[in-house]
Amino acid sequence: MPISESMVQEIVQEVMAKMQIADAPAGKHGIFKEMNDAIEAAKKADQIVRKMSMDQREKILTSIRQKIRENAEVLARMGVDETGMGNVGDKILKHHLVADKTPGTEDITTTAWSGDRGLTLIEMGPFGVIGAITPCTNPSETILCNTIGMLAGGNTVVFNPHPQAIKTSIYAINLLNEASLEAGGPDNIAVTVEHPTLETSNIMMKHKDIQLIAATGGPGVVTAVLSSGKRGIGAGAGNPPALVDETADIRKAAQDIVNGCTFDNNLPCIAEKEIVAVSSVVDELMHYLITENDCYLASKEEQDKLVSVVMKDGRLNRKCVGRDAKTLLSMIGVNAPANIRCIVFEGPKEHPLITTELMMPILGVVRAKDFDDAVEQAVWLEHGNRHSAHIHSKNIDNITKYAKAIDTAILVKNAPSYAALGFGGEGYCTFTIASRTGEGLTSASTFTKRRRCVMSDSLCIR
Repeated sequence: MPISESMVQEIVQEVMAKMQIADAPAGKHGIFKEMNDAIEAAKKADQIVRKMSMDQREKILTSIRQKIRENAEVLARMGVDETGMGNVGDKILKHHLVADKTPGTEDITTTAWSGDRGLTLIEMGPFGVIGAITPCTNPSETILCNTIGMLAGGNTVVFNPHPQAIKTSIYAINLLNEASLEAGGPDNIAVTVEHPTLETSNIMMKHKDIQLIAATGGPGVVTAVLSSGKRGIGAGAGNPPALVDETADIRKAAQDIVNGCTFDNNLPCIAEKEIVAVSSVVDELMHYLITENDCYLASKEEQDKLVSVVMKDGRLNRKCVGRDAKTLLSMIGVNAPANIRCIVFEGPKEHPLITTELMMPILGVVRAKDFDDAVEQAVWLEHGNRHSAHIHSKNIDNITKYAKAIDTAILVKNAPSYAALGFGGEGYCTFTIASRTGEGLTSASTFTKRRRCVMSDSLCIR
């Protein structure tokens, strides 16, 4: 007999009546002082979620999507104010993208074989309580997108957010639980601690009730997760090159690259971080970058000053990450016009502003002898992250050769990088791109395990 909504409500009330969970701060759902208490709360919420029908899960997801749309501007402003990174307008767009294009329960499918010997099913089942580590670059977007996918798969989730974005993260987690409660679901479908630290992260990763860990962040975080001894999904770093060959629409390529590079001040890990162009089109490309796309051409002296500020003491200066081009130029004493969107220059691939993933609107242009040389340099610049890459070309053979050589989870052809996330392109949205562990763009099905159910010599009615 199918589970009706009234039956689900009875289950929720029955289980919640038995739950003894540490109190969360007043007015905040899913927020705890201790990581162990947060995990216990998520575990008990998982007992409710497991008994829900797919329709009930989808009802909660619908409520979450509406909450995201209603709070998109609030979340965007909080993210910028707290972290100092990105810009409000683009972050609003990103939240709407999460609400509209993150897959739900439709991503949970069944495979079936039937024949003379009976019926076999492969179904996607939940892990239970998932542990998740999220970055400060896309804090609320990642939390919201992850929770939609994880809950659609029948899981609850414990977050250890980046401390630099904890206020925004707490707001997002509270919002998720409010949406669940309003839709008749349980509290604590997503939880966290008031003060996330490396210690709380370690507790989460080692906890016996955490069966799967999803990490979205830098290489250090991903390495820690993959060393935990548990199933890990690692969404790590990238340094996506944009290759431009002689067959490209150079004018459009310049526009697309700048639009992608400057989106949210280059915070998305998929964004264009450098350009590799064949020599015959470099001058034309630079012309369109500067004259039609509001790029500032940095002199050699200004490049050196940028290196000293952006790569302070040889390390990436976090105070520069996610800043706009005008602010970056002001840091080296350049009073640029208000319309400047991006800083460009030509240099060798070994230039520190080219070889390093900066996450800011600075685009170094590397000149290549020919297409094969461009591919070789682009592959070198991607550093084997296998994350994202882009190409502007009308030559199918060139695109194919580049795709095989670069071997990334994402390859965008003749479009801005954000087309990969479904913004101006087909496909779904995600903010956890697991290049290192091979899942690619994660969705609800990623957060499930496959189960085979076999009925021998029965249920075949052909």
